[in-house]
Amino acid sequence: MFQESDLATLRTLVHGTVSSPGDPGYAIDTSGYNPSMVQRPDATLGAAGVEDIQNAIRWAAQREIPLGIQATGHGAAALMDCGLLINTSRLQDIVVDPEADTVTVGPGVRWGQVLEEIVPEGFTGPHGSSGTVGTVGYVSGGGLPLMGRALGFASDHVFSLDVVTADGRLRRLESGNADDAELFAALRGGKGNFGVITSMTLALTGFTDFYGGGIMYPQDAGPEVLHAFREWTSQLPPDASASLAFLHLPDVPFLPEPLRGTAPVHLRFGKFGSQETGDALLEPMRHLSSPIMDTAGPMDYRAVGSIHMDPDDPVPALDRGSLLSDLSGPLADELLNQVGPGSESPLMMTEIRLMGGMLAADPPVPDAVSGRGAGFHLYSVGLNVPPAADATAAALEQLNTAIEPYTAGALVNLQGPSGGDPDRHPAWEPEVFRRLQAAKTTYDPQNLFRFGHAVPMSQVQAEPT
Repeated sequence: MFQESDLATLRTLVHGTVSSPGDPGYAIDTSGYNPSMVQRPDATLGAAGVEDIQNAIRWAAQREIPLGIQATGHGAAALMDCGLLINTSRLQDIVVDPEADTVTVGPGVRWGQVLEEIVPEGFTGPHGSSGTVGTVGYVSGGGLPLMGRALGFASDHVFSLDVVTADGRLRRLESGNADDAELFAALRGGKGNFGVITSMTLALTGFTDFYGGGIMYPQDAGPEVLHAFREWTSQLPPDASASLAFLHLPDVPFLPEPLRGTAPVHLRFGKFGSQETGDALLEPMRHLSSPIMDTAGPMDYRAVGSIHMDPDDPVPALDRGSLLSDLSGPLADELLNQVGPGSESPLMMTEIRLMGGMLAADPPVPDAVSGRGAGFHLYSVGLNVPPAADATAAALEQLNTAIEPYTAGALVNLQGPSGGDPDRHPAWEPEVFRRLQAAKTTYDPQNLFRFGHAVPMSQVQAEPT
């Protein structure tokens, strides 16, 4: 906790609004996509520009006040209960350079906004399944794109970025530049533990046609569909993306009415190319059971977020993710036991996503991304409000224990709440973790940035187990 006089000083240093609990700006700055993960800092700053961020960091460093960073709130992983939260959601610049095949974005820009700008120019980017996710926060955690098998991890596309480090200095980092190379690597997969990214330039990919959508199957078709999915994904070309989700949907207003209270199995698919190619690849899965919905076909790429049907509005949720070496028969059977027909699982969704393709390629320059050798990724989510919260937590723990023999680490953006220190380690291999610790020591020796999925200063001299 700091004094009101400290806040008065901060207000003289910034153009944005400094808010305390009870102020209107405080509620705006602390809210995010997950209402069950609302931050409770001592104060917030709604940054109006880069200078605000620099001055706030210097102000905090002089007083040893811890800092948190938030834009969209999608990445909230641990509750902030002290310090200053810098909200960057107002920094909304988007600049497309068609000649350089790049887009430059501010930290408050969401992926849906980026697609609206780049798709008319004939480009796509390494976005995720939801258009409401913040571009910069997503990429700083590596970013698993919806079309990752064709494009690779989002962080592979970073051309340059501007970051304010804990000394208040604004640094320009560029791919292939030896200056601050360890920091450039840490900010591409290591999340926000090292500074505040104020601008990011991403390389774009040209495309013409896109085929995507999904097929819904009835709940009792789960075993047939999952085992067919195992065989089918082994034969897909490396640039085709696919996932399968077991849904247990509550009867709640934020879901489309036809899906409320149902438990379908949802196949998701995407491929750059013609309808003829897409139809041919999807044909084996179209002949399974009796699909209750089929939305796959040519589509406007700006609507790509509809494939996974992620909700746009905030949802109080608890989640957990793990990388899988493969989708073996025994693992498939265990998943059916946990979330398949008759399981009565309280989890709203358990998704099995195919990895490989360009996701397995080496990065163009060193980074901090995990998962390049994984065959699949498993992600589960449930409601985190009473009375469902306890059942969700128990089901996630039970599922995690059951699949533990098959797991191969985690992706930091999707591993769930940071919890204790052991929960962070699976997101980074030991050598990567050591590099992150070294970067932390160099660029934030006071441990100002300590919230969320961060390398804790208390472990900077320790090695993960």
